[in-house]
Amino acid sequence: MVKPNRMTQISQLAEFGLFDARVPRYTSYPTAPHFSADVGPSDFAQWVRAIKPYSQISLYLHVPFCRRLCWFCACRTQGTSSDAPLRAYAKTLLAEIDLLRAILPQGVTLSRLHWGGGTPTLMPAAMITELGQAIFALAPLAKGGEFSVEIDPNEIDAARLRALTDLGMNRASIGVQDFDPEVQTAIGRSQPFYLTRQVGDMIRDAGIFALNVDILFGLPHQTEARMAESVMQLISLSPSRVALYGYAHVPWMSRRQQMIPTAALPTPQERLHLFELASDLLGEAGYQAVGIDHFALSEDNMAKAAKTGQLRRNFQGYTDDTADVLLGLGASSISRLPQGFAQNASRTADYAAAIENKRFSVQRGHRFSPEDHLRGAMIEQLMCEFRIDRARIAQRLGYHPAALDELLNTSFAAFQSVVTLDAEGLKVPPEARPLTRLIAQSLDGYNRAAAQHSAAV
Repeated sequence: MVKPNRMTQISQLAEFGLFDARVPRYTSYPTAPHFSADVGPSDFAQWVRAIKPYSQISLYLHVPFCRRLCWFCACRTQGTSSDAPLRAYAKTLLAEIDLLRAILPQGVTLSRLHWGGGTPTLMPAAMITELGQAIFALAPLAKGGEFSVEIDPNEIDAARLRALTDLGMNRASIGVQDFDPEVQTAIGRSQPFYLTRQVGDMIRDAGIFALNVDILFGLPHQTEARMAESVMQLISLSPSRVALYGYAHVPWMSRRQQMIPTAALPTPQERLHLFELASDLLGEAGYQAVGIDHFALSEDNMAKAAKTGQLRRNFQGYTDDTADVLLGLGASSISRLPQGFAQNASRTADYAAAIENKRFSVQRGHRFSPEDHLRGAMIEQLMCEFRIDRARIAQRLGYHPAALDELLNTSFAAFQSVVTLDAEGLKVPPEARPLTRLIAQSLDGYNRAAAQHSAAV
């Protein structure tokens, strides 16, 4: 039975439209649907040249290939049964690295290097080594830097893992989604628990003890009992961090999601219950909540960043990386620099054609305005800390604290029954945190009807 106070909270969340709304995840501001062709290769090159010599930056490498295409995934990926497309793609990546080498200021090092996809571990060991060596010749990993890779348990072996560890990988990420066989069948992903545990043991035996694991709520056929079982199995893997993402059902964007049985999807209210159940289990197991959907052990750097106000948000979700520059390599990758965003061509063929012609493949992006910086900083702090500290943001951006008042008053007016506003700023209490993305949207200055987003819960 739902307790009366819980019923009141559900009713209040419903009044704000939580169970009907579709809002951005705010991994950037503005969000990618608002990028335009006003930013191109020459802009990106100019921005890269302006990076401070001997500074630390982050780098993301995108590998948009998989052996099989999971139906739940909305990422830009393509299936391949052979290594031929991988070899061609790796050759293009090496050429893109050469283009960067020609303009990247001297002495730059990497605070973070992340390989994502797709399936980066689809690449053979020799290809992994060649790409890694080229990247570190461009910019070596800084002291205390982090090199993380997304590992598919279905696509890893001793040779590929050795290639990664020899390069210096010191954090691994495994996507779980759900361990229940019926749920896995419904989303087109077969990954039994024993295999995931086996790969987790392989990673630790190789000396990598920083392990991230992703799990989804809101999948077809998920029930509270199944969710609890999957979370307990996940906890038994002892990951350092857990990302508890809501499945984004966007079949108008990802055609493969049309294979998902819509009638088997949980209702928005059920999604919230699944999230809270998983959150409670993770908390009982010693994981600290970080932001809206991450959890970390107390000794993990992300948990420390959340405590010290150093938590940030980027296209991979939450991060403890505070570098001002993130460069993206590969098709569809997005770079973030102090001047704005720059996104590479999404189609692999377009990306390769540009690089072959010795020019960057940037097709779209966004130049930051002073207002973007202000709204973006407020949204990021809200998403990371569930508050907006007027003085801290004003000092960081060089504003008078009063410059935030209009935006703060607008958000407070829309959510005054669940948030507080005082001289320090705006705060979201624990019971209202499911509304965080909606509150963030009240600070968004762009046309909200310009794109269709995922469910708010």
